[in-house]
Amino acid sequence: MATVLEREPKGLTPKDWASDQEVRWCPGCGDYAILKAVQKTLADLQADPDRTVFISGIGCAARFPYYVESYGFHTIHGRAAAIATGVKLANPELDIWVVSGDGDSLSIGGNHLLHLLRRNVDLVYLLFNNEVYGLTKGQASPTSPRGTVSPSSPGGTLDAPVNAGAFALGAGARFVARVADVVQGPMVEVLTRAHGHRGTSFVEILQNCIVYNDGAFDAVTDKATAAEHQLWCRHGEPLLFAGGTKGVRLVPERFALEIFDVGADGLGAEAALVHDETNPMLAQMLVRLDVPTALGVIFAVEAPSYDAAFSAAAPTRKPGLADLQRQVGGRTTWKIG
Repeated sequence: MATVLEREPKGLTPKDWASDQEVRWCPGCGDYAILKAVQKTLADLQADPDRTVFISGIGCAARFPYYVESYGFHTIHGRAAAIATGVKLANPELDIWVVSGDGDSLSIGGNHLLHLLRRNVDLVYLLFNNEVYGLTKGQASPTSPRGTVSPSSPGGTLDAPVNAGAFALGAGARFVARVADVVQGPMVEVLTRAHGHRGTSFVEILQNCIVYNDGAFDAVTDKATAAEHQLWCRHGEPLLFAGGTKGVRLVPERFALEIFDVGADGLGAEAALVHDETNPMLAQMLVRLDVPTALGVIFAVEAPSYDAAFSAAAPTRKPGLADLQRQVGGRTTWKIG
């Protein structure tokens, strides 16, 4: 993170970031790939384990801190964002990563995540989205598609799912990215960008739950279909996909994005919209695309972080008894009786 003190590289490898704890996820779970990518990212960055903290809530993803050779805090359901805020304010030099699932983040923890994003606390927030409650046996989550049949919705869900990227942008996030669990190289690139961003870096990771929601993102990750379903957003580059045979353009009269075939209807590759990661309206449209799925850094702008402002505003001395009495007995209080 931008606030971490720079130190000499220690020559750490991804294996050095693996703890001695047995990794206990279901065989084939997408969390394994994410753990591998995070450990590689930390090694590439030559991050300092003594200043690195992983904080999680409750759920399958929340086991993450046990498996990283650094400091960790396995908190309670939905409160990882609040705990992480407190840790960052108490020690701004710490490099903080929050790991949470779609249920933990967007259901019981939705209110905490909202305020973390609007405050812009300097940390990385990883949301593992498998569109289901995996730890508690497959109930529908806030991101489950409408009609999902589960133990909690035997007749199919009736409510519309939460779009994690749209939620983050609506809450005022200054960095929003999306990747998929098995796309290792680009995931490390995105995590590196997220780590270097000052403020809250929100990264949604499409993660396969092999037991309760297997194949939810097959169209995005399978080799046979990935090219048609992955739209990589790179600042300053045209929004092309499917090997450059398809593109995304803006239809001004409807102010909407449209998919087109390059070469059809007189539209060449130059008709494709050039990605601008600083444009919030474009970001809102991209995160809502169904096919293809927008991946990469979708939105990124710089803004003051909450922890930096908090440190700058800290009083130079502790308030004395007289100050406390003035506060308690000030104009905003009254006596009864």
